[in-house]
Amino acid sequence: MEFLPIFLSSRDKAIAVVGGGVAAARKIDILLRSNCAITVYADDLIEELDDLASEGTITHQARNLTEADLNDCIAAFGASADPQINTELSVLAKNASVPVNIVDNPSLCDFIMPATVDRSPIIIAVSSSGTTPLLARLLRSRIETAIPAAYGRLAKFAGTYRDRVKTMVTDSKRRLRFWEVMTNGPVAEHILAGKDEEAIVLADQMLDIAAQDNELITKGEVYLVGAGPGDPDLLTFRALRLMQQTDVVLYDRLIGDGILDLVRRDAERIYVGKRKDDHAVPQEEISELLVTLAKQGKRVLRLKGGDPFTFGRGGEEIEALTEQQISFQVVPGITAAHGCSTYAGIPLTHRDHAQICVFVTGHVKDGELNLNWDTLVKPNQTVAIYMGLSSLPLITENLIKHGASEDLPIALIADGTRVGQRVVTGTLSNISDKVEKEGLQSPAMIIVGTVVTLREKLSWFKGASN
Repeated sequence: MEFLPIFLSSRDKAIAVVGGGVAAARKIDILLRSNCAITVYADDLIEELDDLASEGTITHQARNLTEADLNDCIAAFGASADPQINTELSVLAKNASVPVNIVDNPSLCDFIMPATVDRSPIIIAVSSSGTTPLLARLLRSRIETAIPAAYGRLAKFAGTYRDRVKTMVTDSKRRLRFWEVMTNGPVAEHILAGKDEEAIVLADQMLDIAAQDNELITKGEVYLVGAGPGDPDLLTFRALRLMQQTDVVLYDRLIGDGILDLVRRDAERIYVGKRKDDHAVPQEEISELLVTLAKQGKRVLRLKGGDPFTFGRGGEEIEALTEQQISFQVVPGITAAHGCSTYAGIPLTHRDHAQICVFVTGHVKDGELNLNWDTLVKPNQTVAIYMGLSSLPLITENLIKHGASEDLPIALIADGTRVGQRVVTGTLSNISDKVEKEGLQSPAMIIVGTVVTLREKLSWFKGASN
């Protein structure tokens, strides 16, 4: 390790910056976040820095820096466009025993600036020791996606309990247990979900229990998480976080390949998928199982394809949880209509084609498909039909019967957003024959409307067939 990683106290401390151009502005942008007192030495400033100087955010000295200017500084930065000026600063700083950083010249630097992930008061620094700054920035971007912004709020919240915990919980092991539960349990989840008042109540209860030398019992919680239409890249940051901390996962058959691999490896896996006329576990039993597992103190992940509240029966499950006073979170997912249509190059709305989009289910019950057909055949709209592959002939027949043109464009998207995505387009009169010929299998999304004609112009997903 060639560089010592430290975090330097900088609030209200003097920092000297030499240079008034873009490079200096980039440094100053970072420095301002640390609340230091910045003085810029340069004949001229670019507009961005001139505005900061005018409003008093930074101090501008239109002259060269001298060694005396460094007397009270904790660090100096050389960001001049003139290499000679930067070299002179390096010499002056070393003579004054002030650490110096020179832009793009590691040989003159006493320290380097890492790429940072700012979740104040949590700060994560990534450095390549000056060898490959671009790689450090790449790693930072990956860390950014894994650390929700709300973790800063969690750190501040936990900090408000620091003195109380130290005073009330005298046993070091019990203090450690308290902080483990505080930062990786229901309290943390309440903070991350923006439920601060609930977090305070629960944290106070936990502190009272820990202070009385009683065992902290973690209450169970259920996460209803939308896994999206299939592509793992469409998962939300929040979904990934909850998937990584669950104890047991209940998943259905619509989960895309690779998504289940993102769940915590040692989590118990329970398949509760459904096919037409073949329910692995009835819905009532799924709801009961969620309650039972949560009452055992487990963090239960209910992983659903698409979105939990869009034909996902998530509403029924949270009703059961609410009746049993089980804590839960619902994480929306990109629903099949949005994901499949986008990957197929078919916009759901378009000023020249559709100002309305209607979502319906094509699920047949007792041999009948009871939909408001008169509403579905109105002009200037798009109809997105879920679970309608097996009932496609019945759908097209009823649309035509209720006034839709036989030439109305329609598309079927099978395995939407996935590597094996297939798209078949046609009209109400010929789509059933085309789909049968192609042998499409569910899951499939049906899009009805003139927006389908835009596919040839807008399609970008190369894995799709016509």
